[in-house]
Amino acid sequence: MPKLATPLTDTAVKNAKPKDKTYTLGDGDGMYLEITPNGSKFWRLAYRQANGKPNRLTFGKYPEVTLALARDRRLAARKLLDQGIDPGQDKKDREREQSEANANTFEKLAREWHTNKLPTWSPATARDTIRRLEIDIFPEIGTMPIGAVKHQHMIAALRKIESRGAHEIAHRIKATCARVFTYASQQGIENRNPAADMKDVLKPVKAGHFAAITADELPAFLAAMDKNDARLFKPTRIALRLMMLVFVRTSELIETPWSEIDLEAGEWIIPWQRMKRGKLTVNPDTTPHHVCLSRQALELLHELRTLTGGGKYLFPNQRDHEKPMSNGAILAALKRMGYKNRMTGHGFRALAMSTIKEHLGYRHEVVDRQLAHAQKNKVEAAYDRAKFLAERRVMMQDWANYLDGVASGKVVAGNFGRRAA
Repeated sequence: MPKLATPLTDTAVKNAKPKDKTYTLGDGDGMYLEITPNGSKFWRLAYRQANGKPNRLTFGKYPEVTLALARDRRLAARKLLDQGIDPGQDKKDREREQSEANANTFEKLAREWHTNKLPTWSPATARDTIRRLEIDIFPEIGTMPIGAVKHQHMIAALRKIESRGAHEIAHRIKATCARVFTYASQQGIENRNPAADMKDVLKPVKAGHFAAITADELPAFLAAMDKNDARLFKPTRIALRLMMLVFVRTSELIETPWSEIDLEAGEWIIPWQRMKRGKLTVNPDTTPHHVCLSRQALELLHELRTLTGGGKYLFPNQRDHEKPMSNGAILAALKRMGYKNRMTGHGFRALAMSTIKEHLGYRHEVVDRQLAHAQKNKVEAAYDRAKFLAERRVMMQDWANYLDGVASGKVVAGNFGRRAA
């Protein structure tokens, strides 16, 4: 019958002195204290594996691991053995899992998710998404294991965005982060997805339209345009006036290459690939958009050609002419005119839609086709855009004349435009 070990005491463990050779002090049930010649003391557990081979497990170094803590670890190991689980292998598995968890940081998983989404996104969406994460999220939680990110971490990062007044961006970032956490879960990486249920944490964003002036504010706006002409970079001045005259989307204007413009024929046709609906990855609208040009718009384009006609874009970037002007240039010009938060690039579209219908008397469908809004039926959409082309040409000249009238103080209201029979 094997000799039972007398349980150790705290005093005995503390007073155990080193000897010439390593020796042990047993505590019972396979656990012992190993004392080395240099005075180091280690807790070990001797046990047999399922195949009968002897093995040992290390619980840690004394005094960092006390006698009481070592006994707790022995009890846990014995419970695993009773279940047929090797505690040594279990420890290795847990260490490997922890190592993998530490390697699966939020930034690593976010970049994986971003890469997987690239085939379904436009270049602008891909660029903006990763840029926003790099600016606002990675510096805050990027290095954390994704499973360790808690609500308070997400709240702190999002509140930082809110603190600079970017409430809408905070909501968008929250939604993006929630998708990253979901992606990690689908990869078998456990996490709490703290961004998914934060409905009432962020300040609400008021629903509304892009800032836009009304028809009543047109005289003052056009006067501000004239007043600031000398202060604006000439292509920027022309860009603002073209936005007013043709009211295409900002990106559709500033990213326009000269190859799309036929000044002799007075035509500008935007390929469907550059249109908002054409950039959809699922069922894109493949109808090119005819931008009907008034006499005033053509005059501006002729003037612009003397300035930028030798390059690729109508509105090249001032620093790099191989790139188009940034959207910020339009907003900066509007700010200089005193219209910050009162008018945007998209606001020109809203202004034209309401004013042409209310003051020029054109039907909604005609203005809508000029705006290149999405139609429910794509076959009908292509037909309608062609069907209304002649009427749109007349409408766009009426609109340009109306703006001239407003600028000169001779505002023409009522049924100025021609209604289709």
